[in-house]
Amino acid sequence: MAYDEGLAELMRGDLAERDDIREQRMFGGLCFLWRGHMLCGVHRGGGMYRVGKAAMAQALALPGVAPMAFTGRPMGGLVEVDDAAMAADDTRAALLGLATAFTGALPAKG
Repeated sequence: MAYDEGLAELMRGDLAERDDIREQRMFGGLCFLWRGHMLCGVHRGGGMYRVGKAAMAQALALPGVAPMAFTGRPMGGLVEVDDAAMAADDTRAALLGLATAFTGALPAKG
């Protein structure tokens, strides 16, 4: 397994009250899609959130948050969260709020 199941359970709990959440294995981890769009996910060593480019500075101001760079280059609008930050309920809530605002503004997919 390429991701921490405990972190996946934390995210499932954070997303429990949202409609239309679907899980999909991607990027060697587990992504959560909302309304057909990637919202957040977990991988070995932490998590990721799709906050959008406009909210990057706000997300990066949180402790344990960095630009996501799986390919060695930062991926615009996506942030990576280390294990310690994933354990912080307030950090996850803030990032989920940013990700939900960004993803919720996109038209729903199929």
